[in-house]
Amino acid sequence: MSPDLHFILLLLLRMAIAATFVVTASIITERAGPVIGALVATLPISAGPSYVFLALDHDAAFIAQGALASLPINAATIFMCLTYVVLAQRYDLLVSCGSAVAVWIVLASIVRQFEWSLTAGLAANLIAFGICIPLLAGYRHVKMPLVTRRWYDVPMRAALVATLVAIVVSTSGWVGPRISGIIALYPVVFSSIMVILHPRIGGPPTAAVLANSAWGLLGFGTAIAVLHVAVVSFGSSVGLCLALGTCVAWNLTLWGIGRRAMHKTSQP
Repeated sequence: MSPDLHFILLLLLRMAIAATFVVTASIITERAGPVIGALVATLPISAGPSYVFLALDHDAAFIAQGALASLPINAATIFMCLTYVVLAQRYDLLVSCGSAVAVWIVLASIVRQFEWSLTAGLAANLIAFGICIPLLAGYRHVKMPLVTRRWYDVPMRAALVATLVAIVVSTSGWVGPRISGIIALYPVVFSSIMVILHPRIGGPPTAAVLANSAWGLLGFGTAIAVLHVAVVSFGSSVGLCLALGTCVAWNLTLWGIGRRAMHKTSQP
């Protein structure tokens, strides 16, 4: 087998694996309601596969540097969510989603201009979430209408994430760890939720999913910090496992807190 054909086949396999994760999580998001859906959406189902494939091609130093670039991008994502949530209450998909993506691109471009340390990345997240979580709180409680899936939903989501993985994997060697870390964190799942749900169930219910994602995204940022520290100390495999464990433990904790709150509210 020629090296080019081997690369293409391996790339297609990686794209298919990543697409399967995202499609599965998106379907769960639609069926479980805004709270559970948000917890699923904030798991590393898009960035995770990208980082796994980067770790297969690059050393631990590359992954650690990429994580430093990803950390402030997580702060950009919460501002993207806030933009969409506010605009979706009154405007259509084109205005709401287009503006949100534009905000992310602008902030990502700003992030790209700086060399980020772990402390600076954590500070950016604390400031961003300190601003956005209170502003999103009023949009969280909206009933999720029944969603009817259309034939193109799954192919579109699969194509989105597969394209992202292809870009990250195929360009990482020449764009370097910083740009790879930024691209890997493009919010594919949130974008697909906006594009698919907004035309069907309206802006406010779709916005509720993203509004409920704020605390989960905070845990995702923590996982990125764990990834950077653990990769430096223990290598890529351990670092990726610890980062995933951080996300899962964080979201399970949020789910448990929510369950207890609902139980107390339902008691006479």
